[in-house]
Amino acid sequence: MCNPYPGTVNTAGSPLTVRSGTNTSTTAIGSAPDGGTVRITCQTRGQTITGTYGTTSLWDKIGAGYVSDAYVYTGSDGQIAPSC
Repeated sequence: MCNPYPGTVNTAGSPLTVRSGTNTSTTAIGSAPDGGTVRITCQTRGQTITGTYGTTSLWDKIGAGYVSDAYVYTGSDGQIAPSC
């Protein structure tokens, strides 16, 4: 597997929910703290979410789950990691 790509969570205060899939109806399996660094191993498309960084259907795989890229600062508006 490739090296993970860093990202910074920005939710304006609340922890970011890590989900088992790429939409908000999937099981919450954890959280990432606001201001925390996450390691993105791959990215895929899912439910469209509007967050701190605009509206996107891009989801980041971190650990065993997924978070919406709308809340993760990566330095890019597009995909930065390989597709899942």
